[in-house]
Amino acid sequence: MRDYFIRRLLLIPPTLLGVTIIVFVITRLVPGGPLERALMESQQLDAQGGMAVEQQAGQDMALSADQLERLKEYYGFDKPPLQSYVEWVWKVMQGDLGNSYRYNEPVWDVISERFPISLYYGIVTLVITYAVCIPLGVLKAIRHRTLVDNVTSIFIFVGYAIPGYALGSLLLLYFSVRLEWFPMGGFVSMQFAEKNLWGQIADLVNHSVLPLICYLIGSFALVTLLLKNHLMDNLAADYIRTAIAKGVSFRRSVTRHAMRNSLIPIATTFGQNITLLVSGSFLIESIFDIDGFGLLGLNAILDRDYPIVMGVVLLASLLLLIGNIISDILVALVDPRIRFQ
Repeated sequence: MRDYFIRRLLLIPPTLLGVTIIVFVITRLVPGGPLERALMESQQLDAQGGMAVEQQAGQDMALSADQLERLKEYYGFDKPPLQSYVEWVWKVMQGDLGNSYRYNEPVWDVISERFPISLYYGIVTLVITYAVCIPLGVLKAIRHRTLVDNVTSIFIFVGYAIPGYALGSLLLLYFSVRLEWFPMGGFVSMQFAEKNLWGQIADLVNHSVLPLICYLIGSFALVTLLLKNHLMDNLAADYIRTAIAKGVSFRRSVTRHAMRNSLIPIATTFGQNITLLVSGSFLIESIFDIDGFGLLGLNAILDRDYPIVMGVVLLASLLLLIGNIISDILVALVDPRIRFQ
């Protein structure tokens, strides 16, 4: 098993190379890149006339050849794609992800400013999801077709049917605009630094309630019903009936035997959820004005900020690959029958 995980770790670099090559080629081939946007903005300023045109486009009504070469050099389009990609990989190996076109700052600095925000929402979402859904799934499986099961199923399916971003708009209109119980958006308030420790905690919680509801509402149904269905299948299996017939209590049969086998699909999907630590939901972040990792990636694509796009793809892909390895480790721990070769 150790050799298997070592091979999985050794496959991470070539996989990242394949992913980044595809994204890098797309950024070079897609129309409307940063160079085209700069030329279009220059033409728009040219048509308006004024001092801004003279500063960016010179005295003529178009960019000169020298200015065009400078733009290509600034955006990294003055070299062949293969050479540019090799230079980018070499810089990444040295810890340099390049500079952002939009923010004019190192990409890592831009990402690191937003990483704690997405990390906070991701960790809280994962903890609450599994802490609530696993016991709820067990309860629904044991009390199948009872009042508890039916009522919780109604709430779960209603929540699953409502998109998180749509629910976010409704929550803002009712709880923020009408009742004024929660702020309109943002990660923390403007006076966050001036408050004491308990005031900062209360401020953070107050800003987090509505976004967390939107993050949690979709994942509740998936995890709960996944555990419930597998637990019911295991409770109906022959080995559970045999254990009960031999005198093992029903509670012990559930917690020691059926529960362990039912956690296998939960462990399989756990690693994929690690991408939530950084990716988040750009729609929810847009509604609540949260400057997180998901919104950063969306804005980078819209603004053709390719260094940010490459940095976001690299980090998200790395976390996904590590998450898949963690899933395999959890599956091996939950099910002793599994031996990776």
